[in-house]
Amino acid sequence: MQIKRIEFILYVSNQEKSTKFYETILRQNPSLDVPGMTEFTINEFVKIGLMPNEGIAKIITPILPHPTSGNGIPRCELYLQVENLETIFEEAKRAGAIEISPIALRDWGDTVGYVADFDGHVIAFATKI
Repeated sequence: MQIKRIEFILYVSNQEKSTKFYETILRQNPSLDVPGMTEFTINEFVKIGLMPNEGIAKIITPILPHPTSGNGIPRCELYLQVENLETIFEEAKRAGAIEISPIALRDWGDTVGYVADFDGHVIAFATKI
């Protein structure tokens, strides 16, 4: 098997609100924005998708718990290497992100600040030293 593309899909409680938030932190407009799915093309191989909890629930329940039962519980981390770390970190907080851990040099050698989006997904903004 050869993987050709990767899409990370975050389950969100409010697609419109989350779309505006991710437009801010990713500094781009969605490549797809229709009821039930928003996608941001990071590069030719990677996309980040936003799918409403109710939409994915139609597919995964009752075998798996309804995604709303996990709102606010950290379920994933987006680790984004960025330029202008301080600027984008502050922009994310102004857009509604909750600061989890301030920007600091980490044990693995990156300088990283952590925030959470409206649904509790952890977003790390990082720069290499």
